[in-house]
Amino acid sequence: MSMNAHDYVAELVKRARKAQKYANNFTQEDVDLLTAAVTYSLTKPEKTKMFAEMLVEESKMGISEDKISKIYGKVWGSYLQMKDKKSVGLLDDNKETGIQKWAKPMGVIAGIMPVTNGEATPIIKANMALKTRNAIILAPHPKCRKLNLAIVNEIRATIKKLGYPEDLVQTCHCEWVKLEVSQELMTQCDFILATGGEALVKAAYSSGTPAIGVGVGNCVSIVTGKTPMDKVAEMICLSKAYDNSTSCSTENNIIVFDNCYDDFIKAMENHGAFLCKEGSEEKAKLQKTLWPNSPDDHVLNRAVIAQSAEDIAALARLEVPSGTKVIMVEEFNGFGLQHPFTGEKLSPVSGIQKAKNLDDAINKMLSTLEYQGKGHSCGIHTDDPADVDKLASAVPVTKVVVNQPQCLTNSGGWNCGYPVSLTLGCGTWGGNSVSHNVTYKDLLNYTYVSRQIPNWKPESLKDFINADIIAKVDA
Repeated sequence: MSMNAHDYVAELVKRARKAQKYANNFTQEDVDLLTAAVTYSLTKPEKTKMFAEMLVEESKMGISEDKISKIYGKVWGSYLQMKDKKSVGLLDDNKETGIQKWAKPMGVIAGIMPVTNGEATPIIKANMALKTRNAIILAPHPKCRKLNLAIVNEIRATIKKLGYPEDLVQTCHCEWVKLEVSQELMTQCDFILATGGEALVKAAYSSGTPAIGVGVGNCVSIVTGKTPMDKVAEMICLSKAYDNSTSCSTENNIIVFDNCYDDFIKAMENHGAFLCKEGSEEKAKLQKTLWPNSPDDHVLNRAVIAQSAEDIAALARLEVPSGTKVIMVEEFNGFGLQHPFTGEKLSPVSGIQKAKNLDDAINKMLSTLEYQGKGHSCGIHTDDPADVDKLASAVPVTKVVVNQPQCLTNSGGWNCGYPVSLTLGCGTWGGNSVSHNVTYKDLLNYTYVSRQIPNWKPESLKDFINADIIAKVDA
């Protein structure tokens, strides 16, 4: 093809800018109509089934039934939390401070997409852009290009049917270039919303364009034995097996108190988990299957990513019971490259550690996160609020999940208060610019207007500082 990556992206951006210029004049009613229509149209039962099955077929990852529920949960949830919220014009008029806050679009957004959540993320990102009067160009992972094009075409058809410019949502669907197009997109757009691997996020932040990206997941959960063990095991197995662990939010490592360890293992086995013991041949074979170059690096074998536990066991030549959903692996002797099960696995495989008490568990969690996953999230199963307070005060993560399945909670859900999103900020710990779940609010620029208010300068600063502090300073 004669067109190069720069020119290909430039044409997309040109069309996006024209559409976005039109969107500058949208009212709140316009953006609310668009987001409602896209949500309704893209989550019709026949379409969600088609999208889920397309992604499994194209990527060879995950479970279509779980992807269907993910579309409903995340797309509906993200829409409902933005419904009736102001995103156009005057947002706040504070008479006390004399400050007004006005919402403005950013322009053309580069939406960098993952394969792991390729069914819901494009719909959510498109809706976020529409809500904020931005145009967006979605750059899919090569393993979900066909699905991404199908989703974008559906969104564009919906926008056009309502009489708005369909170029508000576009996609890079060419097959002749891959990384070059994403790089060009990140350079030529006004803002980058990046969801994907560590290398991609680093590229976004180093592109010279303002960006929001996410960090590496390696969620660690603590099991104290203070809550019903069967329920704990049920939640962990549900979370870990969901969509074959396409989510980076699953319980990659589980730290269990010594006094309930045997009960935990038994409860997990009752819910479909299989244990590889420390020092066993089974553990060695599984480790070699997941990380062929171990201990030289932590590069995962792509053949295991988002595959079922039974398929991974077969690849590693392990004999596991029929119906096995999760593989547990004891990792008692350390952390890091020499002990790779303490890292991220992107598969229904969990590392298991023991701890004497909560202090010991937190120390082991800190060591695990120092290897991988700092900033992302952790969990704890306990009935003692003091345990939660101690963990939350000590651990360098942006999300602490209490008595809930990790992957169904981190990105928001129907029974938790986290904002629904598939772009989870990990703070500076994870190399990110934000510490929260990213929503439409992150795609807005704000203009602040100041009006004069009564002078609030004090006669003397001493009236506002504790006398003991003044005495110490003046001594």
